[in-house]
Amino acid sequence: MTDGGVFIEGSFLQLKSHHTLQMPMILFFQVVSAGMNPIQIARGIEKTANALVSELKLISREVEDHELAHVAAVSAGNDYAVGKMISDAIQQVGRKGVVKIEKGKGTENSLEMVEGMQFERGYLSPYFVTDRDKMIVEFHNCKFLLVDKKITNPKEMFKILDSAVKEKYPVVIVAEDIEKEALAPVIRNKLKGVLKAAAIKAPAFGERKRHCLEDIAILTGGTVIRDDMGITLDRVGKEVLGTATKVVITKDSTYIVSDGSTRESVQKRVSQIQNLVENTEENFQKKILNERIARLSGGIAILQVGAQTQVELKDKQLRIEDALNATKAAIEEGVVVGGGCILLRLSEKVDSIKNLLDNQEQKIGAEIFKRALSYPTKLIAKNAGVNGSVVVEKVLSNNDTRYGYNAARNSYEDLIKAGIMDPTKVVRCCLEHAASVAKVFLTSDAVVVDIVDNMDIKFKPKLTRKKIQSLTKSFFPKKLFPRFSK
Repeated sequence: MTDGGVFIEGSFLQLKSHHTLQMPMILFFQVVSAGMNPIQIARGIEKTANALVSELKLISREVEDHELAHVAAVSAGNDYAVGKMISDAIQQVGRKGVVKIEKGKGTENSLEMVEGMQFERGYLSPYFVTDRDKMIVEFHNCKFLLVDKKITNPKEMFKILDSAVKEKYPVVIVAEDIEKEALAPVIRNKLKGVLKAAAIKAPAFGERKRHCLEDIAILTGGTVIRDDMGITLDRVGKEVLGTATKVVITKDSTYIVSDGSTRESVQKRVSQIQNLVENTEENFQKKILNERIARLSGGIAILQVGAQTQVELKDKQLRIEDALNATKAAIEEGVVVGGGCILLRLSEKVDSIKNLLDNQEQKIGAEIFKRALSYPTKLIAKNAGVNGSVVVEKVLSNNDTRYGYNAARNSYEDLIKAGIMDPTKVVRCCLEHAASVAKVFLTSDAVVVDIVDNMDIKFKPKLTRKKIQSLTKSFFPKKLFPRFSK
């Protein structure tokens, strides 16, 4: 219950596919085999999930700064050292700042602050990728060519690129756009191994794009090439190029780490923008200017992950990545009580939701969803060596929504005070995705899974009519569903 679910699923789904699918779907198979309409059941599940998501948003609250460490620690497997490190990183760069995870040089985790910025623009072609596993472009000690226009002719860049080939330094081209004819020679030479290069579109549009290019130029110590200023691309040399200690480009974003040589220029630029904020009355313009200040002055926090072996490193990186993502999700949409207890509280809302549904089959879908909501708490209790049904009953008997079961201490207490919280976004996505998958399975004739050869597979025998009736009676209370309890 502490590791990232995606990693575990990837490790075990192929080996245990028939077991993985068997238990969650057995209730669906029972009710459909009993003659109920799967489409209506699916609609009931969908409507229930949507209603519960609305309830969840009402319960959620904004996460406080001192709670960030708890959110991160829970996601990292109750590793409070990792939680504090992530919390410290976010405190230093701000809630909207940039935090990255990298392989450390030692055996211990550490936090490093560097000057830099991030913007939402990725590489123009996947052929620029240098790491096929991560699908990223990563350069060290690279140059930046900043162009405030569309590049249409490859000959315009020959002088700059020729210098990069001769002196063997990577170059990143940031332009309004680059046409395919101009981009093709760059890609071709990169694939041949002659040139280390990548190209990205300049962030934003219009006036904002011009300001963003100027900000990048200030950070890297480069010059923006503009025809209206008498600087043409075909005549300039490497003197206009900016410099960065490191750049990482994904398909959606780019982050630049500066060498610190432009610190004074950056501070002057930030002061200029702050003056503009003070003299601007329009809220939208203030927001844009404040974003520029945050991008220039916030810096980048780098979480250095240390380990003794490659196996340990991979495990720690996954844990820290999971913790960082959970913390970002908490900042984005808030937090709710953890330990599966929020799902129990939501399950109490299902009976009132049933009254709004159209027919009995939809109500059955809601009942199936309600039963599923108690499963996470039961599983946590089972892993702690206690009876899950008893835990669920005791938690629901208390009206305090913060009250729940703390498996680490084997006690019932205020989970918020104990630091056991879940990001609202994570819970919301779980509800929505679970409902979506259930609908697909319910309305599908067959499911294809991977099974390893020579595996001893034991399938359940076919359900007889007598068995179906017995299961249906036990699953659906006679008072609620008289039609299906006969």
